[in-house]
Amino acid sequence: MHKSRPTQNKRARERARQERQQTKAARRAEVKQRKASTPSSGGDEDPDIAGIVPGPQPNPWGDELEDDDAEVADAEE
Repeated sequence: MHKSRPTQNKRARERARQERQQTKAARRAEVKQRKASTPSSGGDEDPDIAGIVPGPQPNPWGDELEDDDAEVADAEE
């Protein structure tokens, strides 16, 4: 019974590690190039909050609550 030599296993592991490093480096370079070629948004405004106006916001349910409030006010009088 012969066991495989540790040096052969180590060489295979090292080759696999180097290949992974090369693919990662290539992927990083590709992403870096893509980011450099893509134009930036240009504005300093956060796109998640673009167009939001500070202050009271309109009722998302529309006039439903306003009608209920008017009925309650009429009942109290």
